[in-house]
Amino acid sequence: MKASRLSVFSLVMLWSASALAQDAVKVDPTHYKVIVDNASVRVLRISYPAGAKSVMHQHPDTLVIPLLASQMRFTLPDGKAEDMSLAGESATFAPAGTHNPANVGKGPLDAILIEFKAAAPGKGTMPATRDSMTMKVLAESPRAVAYRVTAEPGFQEPAGSKHDFDQVVIALGPSEMSLAVDGTDPKTEWTRGDVAFIARGATHESKHTGPKPVDFIIVGVK
Repeated sequence: MKASRLSVFSLVMLWSASALAQDAVKVDPTHYKVIVDNASVRVLRISYPAGAKSVMHQHPDTLVIPLLASQMRFTLPDGKAEDMSLAGESATFAPAGTHNPANVGKGPLDAILIEFKAAAPGKGTMPATRDSMTMKVLAESPRAVAYRVTAEPGFQEPAGSKHDFDQVVIALGPSEMSLAVDGTDPKTEWTRGDVAFIARGATHESKHTGPKPVDFIIVGVK
């Protein structure tokens, strides 16, 4: 009986070590960089030059937001491969899985990948509209909703604003948007691909201070 228990324990430890080794950031840090990591999500910046290939790794449930149009090939552990065209500034949900991506297009892949950490989807209520902001749903799953939004001049959320969902905010270009979360110094300089996180229940304030509309992708995590 002791030998049997030891064998089971050994198998569990080996499986755990294998799973850990397949973390994209650990096995392929050249192409995957962590930019946000908390109890709700891990957000990665993915960069693949044309012709670049990764190694086999795994992700939990994810949402990918390509900033550029790209052509990718995903090889699965059984050797099967699938080519996929990724439209720029789109959003696609994918279930947990293991794959080996390769950039088979002529240009680079530049993307934001959101990994969801919760064991099950939450119950936050996503807004249908927001004042001084146009919203278009790009993708929706039980875990989250991805919107492309345009904030008009005059858009603001007053100090003390709160939501019952997490937000991942991704800039699609330079913008004059001030965002302060939980009393921290406001973020006022944004470039394309910049990411900010607003936790559910966190007090925050934001204000568009420029004269022209600005575009973002906002992912509301339920």
